[in-house]
Amino acid sequence: MDSQAFPNKQTEAQKQAFEDVSKGKLLVIAGPCVVEGEKPLFEVAERVIGTCRDLGLPVIFKASYRKANRSRIDSFTGIGDEEALSLLAQVRQQYGVKVVTDIHTAEEAVKAAEYVDVLQIPAFLCRQTDLLVAAAKTGCTVNIKKGQFLSAESMIHAVQKVRDAGNEDVWVTERGTTFGYEDLVVDMRGIPVMRTFAPTVVDLTHSLQRPNQSSGVTGGTPHFISPLGRAAVAAGADAVFIETHPRPSEALSDGANMLHLDHLPSLLKTLSSIHASVRS
Repeated sequence: MDSQAFPNKQTEAQKQAFEDVSKGKLLVIAGPCVVEGEKPLFEVAERVIGTCRDLGLPVIFKASYRKANRSRIDSFTGIGDEEALSLLAQVRQQYGVKVVTDIHTAEEAVKAAEYVDVLQIPAFLCRQTDLLVAAAKTGCTVNIKKGQFLSAESMIHAVQKVRDAGNEDVWVTERGTTFGYEDLVVDMRGIPVMRTFAPTVVDLTHSLQRPNQSSGVTGGTPHFISPLGRAAVAAGADAVFIETHPRPSEALSDGANMLHLDHLPSLLKTLSSIHASVRS
């Protein structure tokens, strides 16, 4: 993959939209996997947002209001759409930050856009045209997660769908590529490739999942979050995506690959330093 030869480029409008959010610094997208309730949500929000502000880093708070892609029918999916979205809106208002959540259908795009600033397209749905177009038409930033089954280059087509629907404010997120049946890998070459046509985020937690376990519960290797983060930022990532929890073993979704909340400050301090060095 030769990123210098890749023909599709970020538009000036897209560059400006991202610059307005990031201010040239490493953008942090972080929070729990899913809204578990008011108390746990605000516990994480207080620490995530406080840490980023202490370090002078721009932050977008993340939590899914509903989990649709679950291994088993008895897996936790959420506390209820209206309640969860309302809590996300409260975080946005109380802390004065942007908020991102996942959507799964075109109908959800319109609903979620009333409460959040960024609509995230799950990796398995990144080719769904009606979903991408509906998200684009809300006017929200659209963050598309790269499918585990796609090359970096092929994500230009998903990005172009959003642009063609009239929205230049679109990002892509690397979250690993399927490697065998129960593992993912991150090809660092994809980061500079995708950056040629959209601001590029690297998901440091979902990329370390161990999916398709026989137990029906996704595993993970969170001890690799720090080295993956250092490599991704050194490769040019514009932003990092981190799911974090004060008690990962008790998390109701994706606890096996989450970063312990206590480790967030030191990790972000390191990544911010690398980002500054790379951009200088």
